[in-house]
Amino acid sequence: MDKPDFVIRPEEAESAAKQLGVSVLELLPSLVKPAKSYARPPISKFNVGAVGLGSSGRIFLGVNVEFPGLPLHHSIHAEQFLITNLTLNGEHQLKYVAVSSAPCGHCRQFFQEIRDAPAIRILITDPNESPDSAADSDGFLPLGSILPHRFGPDDLLEKDIPLLLEPHDNRLAISDLDSENTAESELKRTALAAANRSYAPYSLCPSGVSLVDCDGKVYRGWYMESAAYNPSLGPVQAALVDYVANGGGGGYERIVGAVLVEKEDAVVRQEHTAKLLLQTISPKCDLKVFHCYGA
Repeated sequence: MDKPDFVIRPEEAESAAKQLGVSVLELLPSLVKPAKSYARPPISKFNVGAVGLGSSGRIFLGVNVEFPGLPLHHSIHAEQFLITNLTLNGEHQLKYVAVSSAPCGHCRQFFQEIRDAPAIRILITDPNESPDSAADSDGFLPLGSILPHRFGPDDLLEKDIPLLLEPHDNRLAISDLDSENTAESELKRTALAAANRSYAPYSLCPSGVSLVDCDGKVYRGWYMESAAYNPSLGPVQAALVDYVANGGGGGYERIVGAVLVEKEDAVVRQEHTAKLLLQTISPKCDLKVFHCYGA
């Protein structure tokens, strides 16, 4: 696959594996190098690729994305991109991951928001990485072996709380939205739908973002929290994953409009960070903020 998509359907994966004479699982590491070419790291110049296999049989790609002019913590790590790609496409379970380099501690922690994270199998394709005694015959090892003494949802949440890849609805609403029928109202609806899928079990401050490019194509993303707080991913970054993966092949200056939906009394607010990020990468982008209620 010279030009892989960011989501590969099961039948495509099976066909590609058959052509190469390998299993679908063995196909994952062969996709890591092509995935790296999609990375956008203008600061570090260090491309990272991550490839994951979901329980649906679909394969998902993730790459690192950096933004000049902004603090480095605004960057999107390849593993965060991968997990966001899964959530945007309704994948409920991640089974295997192949990565070009060993995940940093930040990403090992972000993985913990997935149910049964320690059992996810991971393969590091970097030839300079030392073999791990916990690896199986395919080279995959349990994620739990590279994050011992884990801290995660089990330490802070009730057992029945839906985790990151699991379906949930925050039941948020915006006043008078149903009576509107404009391009802006469509962006508001998209951002509200995103906020309703936001994963914010620690702060209880969900939020969602919609972006529109100069061709009128709309992208969306939602806030996703980590039990360790700092690895949390903001809604604009999540929407930019959608932009990069689904048609935003050009620069960010093509993004001309954005809507953020969040609660007015939120103790964790996204508005100021969203403005900073969007004004830096696309100065002509018009960001509007709307407050929701509920939850």
